[in-house]
Formats: sequence, C-alpha cells, structure tokens
Amino acid sequence: MMKLKEKFAITLAAVIIIAVLIAPISARQGFSQNTTTNSSSNGSISGGGPNDKKILRIGYFPNINHAQAVIGLGNGDFQKTLGNNITVQPFLFNAGPSAIEALNAKRIDVTYVGPNPAINGYVVSDGKVLRIIAGATSGGAVFVVRNDSGIKSPKDFAGKKFASPQLGNTQDIALRKYLLDNGYKTTENGGNVTVTPVANPDILTLFLKKQIDGAWVPEPWGARLVKEANGRVFLDERTLWPDGKFVTSNIAASTDYIKNNPDVINKLLAAHVNETIWINSHKDDAIKAFNTELKKLTGKTIAEDELRQAWSRIEFTYDPLKISLFRSANNAYDLGFLAKGKPRPDLSEIFDLTILGQVLKQKGLQPVEGGDTSSGAGGSAANNNLAAVQ
Repeated sequence: MMKLKEKFAITLAAVIIIAVLIAPISARQGFSQNTTTNSSSNGSISGGGPNDKKILRIGYFPNINHAQAVIGLGNGDFQKTLGNNITVQPFLFNAGPSAIEALNAKRIDVTYVGPNPAINGYVVSDGKVLRIIAGATSGGAVFVVRNDSGIKSPKDFAGKKFASPQLGNTQDIALRKYLLDNGYKTTENGGNVTVTPVANPDILTLFLKKQIDGAWVPEPWGARLVKEANGRVFLDERTLWPDGKFVTSNIAASTDYIKNNPDVINKLLAAHVNETIWINSHKDDAIKAFNTELKKLTGKTIAEDELRQAWSRIEFTYDPLKISLFRSANNAYDLGFLAKGKPRPDLSEIFDLTILGQVLKQKGLQPVEGGDTSSGAGGSAANNNLAAVQ
C-alpha cells in the first residue's frame, strides 16, 4: 500500500510539474494574441470567413502631416467608412523608425509614415515586409534661421550650427544635401558646418538660448520657431522640387495584410481619400477639427495663427509622389544613410497602388501615376527604377 501511495504521489507531482511548465507557454501565447493582434494572421478574429469581424491596427503620429488620420480616426469618419465589421485599433508613434519597426514585427498592419523610414524598412527586409499604398502629404518642411544669426545667404554658413529632428530622417537628409549642394561639408566629414540631430521641442529651446543658428524642421515647428524664437524662414523646401511637390508622408502597409485583407485596405483608402478631399475643401473646419483631436491625443493644441501658417505650407494628398521618394532615397544613399557599403538598392516594388487605383476609379477621380489598375502593383518599370532619377 505504501509503495502504491508513493507511486501515486510521484505521478501526481509529475503531472503538476508538466502543467506548470505548459501553463506559462499557453499564457504567453494568449497574451501575445490578445495584446498585439487580437486576431489571426489574416486579420480576422476567428476563422477567416466572409462574415468574420476583422481588425485593422493602424499607426500614425499626432502631427499635422498625418492630419487625415488624426481627424478621421478621432471623429469616427474612418470607422464609418470601414463599417461595423472592421474594428480599428489605433497606435500612436512619435518617430518613423518606431512605426516601421512595429510594422515589420507585425504589431501593426498599416502606418502613416515619412518616406525615409519607409524606404529603410523596405530595404532592410529585402522588400518583403511592406508596400507604400498611398500618399498623405506634400511639403511642410522649412529651413529656419535665427534673425540675429548673421545668415543672409548660403555664403554665411561657414562655422554655423544647425539642427535636424533626427539623424537620417527626412529633414536631416534634406539639410545635409542642401549643404553639400552649396559646397559645405559637415564637421564629421572634415567640414566647417555642424549638424546636430535634436528632437523638435529641444530645437525650439536651443533657438531661444541661441545655441544653434538654424534648423530644418517639419511643420508646425517652422511656424513656432518664427513666432516664438525670433526665427525667419530662410528656405521653404518646396522651392527645391519640381512644381513645389515632394512627399512628406505616405501610408505603408504589411504585404501580408494587403494580400489577406484587400477589402479592408480598399475601405481604409476610401476613408483616407474622403478625408483628404474634405480637408482640402474645408480648410477652416479642418484646422479646428485637427486641434480638437490633437488635444484629445496630447492634451495640447497649437496656437491658431501658428497652425494656419504651418497649414499653408502643406498639401494634403493621396498621391504618393513616387519620383520625389526615389530622389530622396538617392540622396540618403549618396550621403551614406541608406544601404551603406552596398549597391544602390532596388526600390522597383516599393509601391503597390493597385487598390488606390481601384478606389479612385470607384469615386470617378483621376488615377495617380502608377496607380492605374491595368498596370498592376508595379506600374512603369522606368518610373519605379531608382537609377532612373539619379
């Protein structure tokens, strides 16, 4: 009897040990599904049937150049277009690299993001993880200098200190390219101009302390430097681009999500196009709506005069402005911030504008370049070739 009891105890202990070992694995799996996706890999909560409720996890920033998302997600416009069968899960980010990291890790499905982080994400994943599916904004970047900096022309740049929001970001690349085009090298490259990557709020502080002479910044920081820190717009970046158009933000999506949920992407882009058209045709209402939603997100608003000034330098669009993205990529590569030490990357498949083309056709709107449904995802090979715009 004693031996039987001992055997039972040993067996029971083994069962308990196995249960303890298995339980954390199940818990981790359940936690991961519930907190990062709450859905299967195809975007559905359950079996993937046509009537299953789907989830769209969308990233964006509380910035002007993501105004379609700030307004449309905040006031419910996007949800109305997406319908009751699609649950939207918004994710706020403060920097493009973080958003792309989340997209690559499948923690989100879609994100509004600047061109350089999207390009980097595409390149590091060998073109497997993401596609740009629409544009969001053009313009909205300025080079502001202090009024008392002594800078009247590029001839005055020697020995000056400038700032950009982040090393290798869209404005940082633009500043470094502009300096190079005007014959200047930065100090780390043996030159006499200092470029310091600093967060936008800190740029304002450094301006006020007169510790930097200028900065290349996105709006509304340009307007703020002018009004609050004795700055003046030395250069509006629009003047450097054909027709004053260059991409500031696009929408990037997971290739898996596009493949498995084209219906959701179609509705999302319909909502995005609707919001873009409304913003452009209702400027005053859009500015008020943006500040209302911004306060919900951050607890703060932007002074109306600053917001209006910033708004005047931005164009809201669904056109991804492909050629400007390729030129930005070339600049980043030439400056050593993209695929350093490797051949110039092939971006021929970075755009998939097929569904955008379908949405625009449904609405009776003109297609964007490369977005016509007859050309497939890639569009014209010449227009998609990075080397073609060198």
